[in-house]
Amino acid sequence: MTDKPQQHRPSYDTIAGAPIVAVAPMMDWTDRHCRFLHRQLTGRALLYTEMVVADAAIQGARERLLGFHPAEHPVALQLGGSDPLKLAEAARIGADFGYDEINLNVGCPSDRVQSGTFGACLMKTPELVADCVVAMKATVKVPVTVKCRIGVDEQDPEPALNTLADAVFAAGADALWVHARKAWLEGLSPKENREIPPLDYERVYRLKAKNPSRFIGINGGIQTLDESANHLARVDGVMLGRAAYHTPGVLVGIDALLAHDAAGSFDFEVLIGAMADYASAHIAKGGRLGHITRHMVGLFHGLPGARRWRQILSTDATRPGAGPDILYRAFAEVDFTRDDEAA
Repeated sequence: MTDKPQQHRPSYDTIAGAPIVAVAPMMDWTDRHCRFLHRQLTGRALLYTEMVVADAAIQGARERLLGFHPAEHPVALQLGGSDPLKLAEAARIGADFGYDEINLNVGCPSDRVQSGTFGACLMKTPELVADCVVAMKATVKVPVTVKCRIGVDEQDPEPALNTLADAVFAAGADALWVHARKAWLEGLSPKENREIPPLDYERVYRLKAKNPSRFIGINGGIQTLDESANHLARVDGVMLGRAAYHTPGVLVGIDALLAHDAAGSFDFEVLIGAMADYASAHIAKGGRLGHITRHMVGLFHGLPGARRWRQILSTDATRPGAGPDILYRAFAEVDFTRDDEAA
């Protein structure tokens, strides 16, 4: 169990609570090393784990699957599953580990979740989703939230999303995060499901208008903080996905956005020092530098020297025995004073 600063816990109170900007749960990407990096870039964003299947949380290697650094707070655990009792037990385990929120995945369209009849498949069974929420809410004191799509397959997103939202809020869900695309369970790969179904932000806005006192957050295709601010005029929260991962520098402005303040300068030298110290500790435990640097490749996107930074991290940092000194060497290639070189 980790010690968490209680003041960091997100509030889903739509009257007294502040807007929330989050980094989406992304399989194979938002592991503990990624989240530690993201926390160095923003103190206020809500971070999400990769989806952890309830059975794995109950029966698997818990420290490997669920462990995290105290600096990551506020951090939410996303669970996958469709058995209310198992999800309740997994939620209890997650809460005991110190997570600030438990989130139920009702949006992932991968073959893995289809074979287990959870993820986006659950859009078709809102009553079961409600039962899962009831079970988790009865077990933990931290917020229980749901992340979904606007519909699946041939569903009409208008009634489908309303029905799901009504069910989960009646069951006690604290928030609903909506990826503003349909999911197609057959015919599209998970990658295609993130790109091909058209975005329909207006559908999420209508859901918020129908539920003014409920927390509704939006996800899907959001690239910049300017876009995030526009969405926050219509909904309660914004979730950044691939933009946060591929160009993590976008996270630097989140704190200023939420504070309604002008963004100040950011000291990347301090960040590199923090990541080098973190890498040293990870390597001392038997880990490899590449476990961490793979999440940092896009950090300096658009700056002179970014190409060289990427090259060093993609080659030298992945070699056996690589140490944190490589981070400093790669950072020395980045030039913050010029903008005339192709990055």
